[in-house]
Order: sequence, then structure tokens, then C-alpha cells
Amino acid sequence: MAKMSAEHKAALAKGRAQSRAVRDYLNHLDAGRKRGPKVTRGALESRLAETRKAIDEEGDPARRLELIQKRMDDEDRLANLGDETDSAALEAAFVDAAKEYGERKGISYSAWRVLGVSAAVLKRAGVPRTRRG
Repeated sequence: MAKMSAEHKAALAKGRAQSRAVRDYLNHLDAGRKRGPKVTRGALESRLAETRKAIDEEGDPARRLELIQKRMDDEDRLANLGDETDSAALEAAFVDAAKEYGERKGISYSAWRVLGVSAAVLKRAGVPRTRRG
């Protein structure tokens, strides 16, 4: 098997980095579109305290099991609440990668917009507006 040239390896690494930047930004946009009210840290902590109390007072083992799962889910949610994503960094990486990535993959301006990428971000990325025929 022939060895890959350094140029080919660099092109593959660049493609992987662009794919990662696009995927991370789109995941960030998608996460921001979840329905329902945003839960604050204080509301989550209050709900956890109520659930813990309900677990201690619940006599029915099946109901206590459900409450324990609810507590565990809320604890996970609370732990991940601090993992605020740096949206500016994700957007900057996307802007650097989107045009070349889109050209390579044949992704239209309209497709980006359907997924929620703003026109301003696409403009900064240099993705040209195109009309569908």
C-alpha cells in the first residue's frame, strides 16, 4: 500500500476539522431550539429539594423508584448546566469552515438556512446566496 503524502494527510486533517466545526455549531444551534421554558439553576435546585423530600416520604416503592430517577435526571441536568458552550468560539470556527465545507459537500445557502444558520453568519462565512431553480 502506498504511503499518503504529507499534503494528502494535511487535506484530510483540514476536512476533519471543518466537519467538526460545522457539526459542533449546528448541534449548538439545535440545542438552542428546544421547546419549553429555560430552567434556571435556582429552579432546578428547588425542584431537587422537593424531589428528595418526596422520596423520603413516599411509601410506595414503585413511586419512590420514579422519584429517584427524576432526582438523578435533575442532578445530571444541574451538573451540565455549568457546561455553558462558548457560542462565539463555535460560531467563529463555523465561519472559518462553512464556505469550503459547503462547496466540498454541495450544500446550498438555503440548506444552511433551513437548519437555522443566520444570514449574517453565512455572510461572514462567505457563503453566497443562491437561488434554487
